[in-house]
Amino acid sequence: MAGATTAEDVKRDITARYRARTPSSRTQHAEALRYLPGGETRGATRISPYPTYMTAGEGAWLHDGDGNRYLDLLNNFTSLVHGHAPPGIVEQAADQLMRGTALGTVAAPQVSLARQIVERVPGIDLLRFTNSGTEATMMMMRAARAYSGRDIIVKIDGGYHGSHDFVEINVNAEIVAGQEPKTRLESRGIPSAVLQSTLVAPFNDLGAMEALLEGYQECIAGIIIEPMPNAGGMIPPAPGYLAGLRALADRYGVLLLFDEIVTLRLAPGGFQQIAGVAPDLTALGKIIGGGFPVGAFGGRREIMAQFDPAQVDDALFHSGTFNGNNMTMVAGEEALRRLDAAAITRINGLGERLAAGINELFAALGIRAQCLGFGSLQQIQWTDAPVVNLGDARRAAEDTGDLYTLLQVELLNRGVYSSNRGMFSVPTPLQEAELDMALGTLAGALRTLLPYMREVAPRLLR
Repeated sequence: MAGATTAEDVKRDITARYRARTPSSRTQHAEALRYLPGGETRGATRISPYPTYMTAGEGAWLHDGDGNRYLDLLNNFTSLVHGHAPPGIVEQAADQLMRGTALGTVAAPQVSLARQIVERVPGIDLLRFTNSGTEATMMMMRAARAYSGRDIIVKIDGGYHGSHDFVEINVNAEIVAGQEPKTRLESRGIPSAVLQSTLVAPFNDLGAMEALLEGYQECIAGIIIEPMPNAGGMIPPAPGYLAGLRALADRYGVLLLFDEIVTLRLAPGGFQQIAGVAPDLTALGKIIGGGFPVGAFGGRREIMAQFDPAQVDDALFHSGTFNGNNMTMVAGEEALRRLDAAAITRINGLGERLAAGINELFAALGIRAQCLGFGSLQQIQWTDAPVVNLGDARRAAEDTGDLYTLLQVELLNRGVYSSNRGMFSVPTPLQEAELDMALGTLAGALRTLLPYMREVAPRLLR
């Protein structure tokens, strides 16, 4: 690294060292390109110049095919709250495997996991299982539209709720500061008709939300929001914001929908417990499956009754081949049982210590950046200015070149696995010494990237 004084030198050096330590991954990626578009089947796992092929994991660690070991601070994008192959959960799943993965019937494990969720989450009286978070938000929105008899859902500008058509709108927040966000499609293949059923408002802006509710009161079914946005930047809600949304929803007669697929891990009852705000409907996923594919949506009894043919003549139909499959249910029940208040307090404390350590590094190195989040979920923002909404977060990443990507790859070179957007997720098996190791690794990676910042993003350096 002594000769890496220009941005191109830094980029070339990081990439060369990555290629040198991952030849097996490079070979496997070349083979994958023959059968999978882009060589992968999940856009979020894409890494430049090619992804790392992991072969195994245990606890807070991952292993690749070249014998490298990585501290995992991503945990399958927050879903593996207990890390990899956690004892107890593995045994529960293995026992169920020998008795059948999915029996094609209702089964007791569905009831057991549902009971545990209902007892934990304030806003859920009844629920139904799906196979993914995308399905969960889709069905939650359908339930809101059916119950209200209205079509429009208001979403947060820059909010992410999966990949079904009605939420593939304004996934990237408005980039121009102060400009009112307009609804727009985020992908080819999404019918323009969905724009007629969606409105957007900035995060942490009750005034903008009220203006929409006032103008479209008779057409709006509900408001969908992650209490703390995930993909958009791990920005905590302003004090009183979520309570303000609850008050606005009640005043204008619309439903409040929380997407807690990511934030459920932050308290036994999710972020709604932290905020003291019960939504009308909640979508869940990730940690409730114990490492298996899962989703769920639930809410007030009278809304969920729409799915009960015994109570409603024109009941809503909802099915899925692997909904509530026994493997997922038994693993999820054990995972939630182990994620009690004490476990959550511990990993939230580790996450806050990680954030504090990162912010100390930025100060020591003279980097104008910050780590934002809550508890066990944290993310780097490339600015030291206040980040209030998802537009602020998007603007912070502008004009930084490949900085996020290079940070991810350099951390891989040093034995830490993280996301390509500077997000960190703390699992229960993580130990204090491993957290210290991660901070030391990050310090080295940031020092490596200083010449790149100086040339490509000089605003980041004091």
